[in-house]
Amino acid sequence: MKILVIRFSSIGDIVLTTPVFRCLKQQLSDVEIHFVSKIQFKAVTEANPYIDYFHYYEGNLSLLIQRLKAENFDYIIDLHKNFRSYKIRQALRTKVLSFKKLSWQKWLLTRFHINFMPGRHISLRCLDALAPLGVYDDGKGLDYFIPPHAVIRAGDLPVSHSAGYIAIVIGASYYTKKLPVEKLQQLCSLLNYPIVLVGGKEDAAIGALVAGIDEIKVYNACGKFSLHESADIVRQAHLVISHDTGLLYIACAFQKKILAVWGGTSPALDVAPFYGTAFNHKQLENLAHNYVVPNLSCQPCSNFGTRTCPKKHFHCMEWQDVTKIAADALERVSKK
Repeated sequence: MKILVIRFSSIGDIVLTTPVFRCLKQQLSDVEIHFVSKIQFKAVTEANPYIDYFHYYEGNLSLLIQRLKAENFDYIIDLHKNFRSYKIRQALRTKVLSFKKLSWQKWLLTRFHINFMPGRHISLRCLDALAPLGVYDDGKGLDYFIPPHAVIRAGDLPVSHSAGYIAIVIGASYYTKKLPVEKLQQLCSLLNYPIVLVGGKEDAAIGALVAGIDEIKVYNACGKFSLHESADIVRQAHLVISHDTGLLYIACAFQKKILAVWGGTSPALDVAPFYGTAFNHKQLENLAHNYVVPNLSCQPCSNFGTRTCPKKHFHCMEWQDVTKIAADALERVSKK
């Protein structure tokens, strides 16, 4: 059987689909799994042993479709459900399975704060799409694979952090998903523990401002490492504090203790940190905690975040209790 899985973007959303590849490969005999994503997200899955072939969208959908037609797939599993995936489905004319995207439920929640979300995590909804194939949730959660050549080396981090550190993921795709600089500085000042700031090149300047409070305690790794290397920094951390961004879910794949800080988005959108259904409630409580400012009538305001606060006050992040976050972080690392 030859199966094409589609998920174009982004880092976190692709990581959230990874149980699909594992369960397909381990539960079906003689199956060949192909995956379509955008070329800029190649690193997310390039080392995934459950994917046999990769196809990348590089801006020319017609050329991609032409290549996919030659494969004669038995099934398409559409885990994106956007214009491009519909065009591929229409062109390939084979059997299609897709997940429940819940667009109107998410629109009601973010626009009118009426919650009709089913309370079923998006990763499990992706697995639900496989039921006609007899494939089921194995309970093992998310995957992320770091190629051996891409791990961080001895000396990549300061000697002062060699005995352990807290990783703080300061980046995110949109403004309303990120703590303001002042809140990050306050959080770091309250943490009596080595800290590594993780993010991309676009976060380097903010990271420098945050690290400026104490450049011995706080190491700014933003923009200095690849995605795989940043994932390895998260993997080796004693604790991860993160916004709603891809490295949050990569941390879940490594079963790290996580403190997730939510602004314009929300775990109520069924995208909370996910470790797999094999964990019981008590175990999950020890692994992850979500920080959402309570009783805000405007939260969540978006599925993905926005470039500015629609209400102009940004209470969802400005009112985050970083004193509580820091205290919880120190308590958790003391129990490692």
